[in-house]
Amino acid sequence: MSTARPRGRRGALTRRQFIALTVAGASAAGVSLPLLADTKAGGGRMPYRTLGRTGEQVSIIGIGGAHLGLTSEQESIRIVRTAIDHGVNFMDNSWDYSGGQCEERMGKALRGGYREKVFLMTKIDGRDRKTAARQLDESLKRLQTDHLDLIQFHEIIRMSDPERLFAPGGGMEAAVAARDAGKVRYIGFTGHKSPAIHLHMLKTATEHHFNIDAVQMPLNPMDAHYDSFERLVLPVLVKRQIGVLAMKPMGGGVLLRSGAVTPVQCLQYAMTLPASVVITGCDSMTVLSQALNTARNFRPLTRMQVAAILNATAKYAGNGRYELYKTTTHFDGTTQNPQWLG
Repeated sequence: MSTARPRGRRGALTRRQFIALTVAGASAAGVSLPLLADTKAGGGRMPYRTLGRTGEQVSIIGIGGAHLGLTSEQESIRIVRTAIDHGVNFMDNSWDYSGGQCEERMGKALRGGYREKVFLMTKIDGRDRKTAARQLDESLKRLQTDHLDLIQFHEIIRMSDPERLFAPGGGMEAAVAARDAGKVRYIGFTGHKSPAIHLHMLKTATEHHFNIDAVQMPLNPMDAHYDSFERLVLPVLVKRQIGVLAMKPMGGGVLLRSGAVTPVQCLQYAMTLPASVVITGCDSMTVLSQALNTARNFRPLTRMQVAAILNATAKYAGNGRYELYKTTTHFDGTTQNPQWLG
C-alpha cells in the first residue's frame, strides 16, 4: 500500500479520498476496521475508562503480574510503585504465576498505602469449589489484602471449562461465596485460545442467570486477522456492558518478531479499541516508561492509522503463526499443569 502524502489540488488526492483508499486497502486485505473507543486525547495525564457496568474507573493501562517474576524482587517492587505513582491503578496477577512469587512481590509492593490506590485483580485455576476456594485464600495471603476487587477464572481454554465451573460443587460457587463474604467484589474470566470458547462461557453464564463483570482476552493487530476475539467477542462485551480487559497487546513479544509493528503501535492499537484497560507486562523500568509515555500521551488512532497497521500485519497473521497462545500449548499453564484445575 502506498503511504504517499496527499498532494495539492490538480489531480491530487484530498485527505478524505486518501483515508477512503486506505480503508479500502484494509478491506482488500480481508479485514474490517474495528470498533473504536471514544476516548479523549491524552495531555500528559493518565487516561481512565469505566470498567463495564461496575462503574469503576480504571487506568487505560494495567500492570501485568506475570512479568514481575522475570526480574529481581527489588526491581519488581519499584516497577509496581512507580506505575502507581504515575497514575496506573489496575494491577493484574494470578495464583499460578512463578509459583506464587509474582503475587508475593506485588503484595510487598502494595504495602505502605499503595493497596488503597489500586484496583487489584488476580486469577485462580480451580474448576471445583474446594480447589478454587483454597487458591483464592492463598492469593489473598500472598497479596497481603483482605479482599480482591476482581477475581477471574484463569485460562478458560477448553469447551468443557464453563460446565465444570457452573456445575454443582463447581468453582463458581467458591467465587460467589467469597463475594458474599466480602473477599471479592467482582467476578470474571480470562482465556486466550478461542473466541468460540469465550462465547460459550458467556452463554453458559447467562443460562445460569449469572452476570459476568469482566472478561480478559488478547487484543492486538494480529488477532484482528485470525480467529479474532476483537471481531467476535468484543462487540458482545460492549453491547452487554461487560468490562473488557485487553491482554497480550504484543502477543507475549512474539508479534514483534514479524517486524510489522512496534511496541508502541501495539499498545496504541489496543488502547484505541473499546477496552476498559490494556494489561501490559513490564519487566524493567525502561519498558514501564515506554508504556507510561504511550498511555499519558495517548491519542486514539485514526481510521487511516488503524487501516495502515492492519495492512502491515495482514500477510503475517493469516495462519496465526505469531499468535502462539492460540495455535500452540506454549501459553497453556493449566494444560501443562492439570493438577491446578482440581
